[in-house]
Amino acid sequence: MIRYVSREDWSGWRVLWEGYLRFYREELAEEVSRHTFERLCDQRDNMFGFVAETDGGELVGIANALVHPTTWSRAGYCYLEDLFVARESRGSGSGRALVEAVVADARRRGAVKVYWHTQEFNGPARSLYDLL
Repeated sequence: MIRYVSREDWSGWRVLWEGYLRFYREELAEEVSRHTFERLCDQRDNMFGFVAETDGGELVGIANALVHPTTWSRAGYCYLEDLFVARESRGSGSGRALVEAVVADARRRGAVKVYWHTQEFNGPARSLYDLL
């Protein structure tokens, strides 16, 4: 199931967030991660987030995005900034479902384009993005 991230998701979201940061060889101060999470939950600063969860309620994926103005359109664009699915859940369709949720929500918010960037070495993500 895909749904908006909520405050009750902190511990599961944090595990996935830290896996995402490790993958990209990044470290963030705890207060930065907490602040990011709170903005996503509150949908503040045009940020929003989704989680993918199993039927048992375990979080297995996250997608964090933001809608922003652009110089190329009167409407906004949506940047899918972070997408991560736990290794054991890859291939389950969770990644695709998270991207589709972001795209649908971005359209609801008036964005005319959704875009993302990923590292050249991230073959699995590039394969997913090529399908969309």
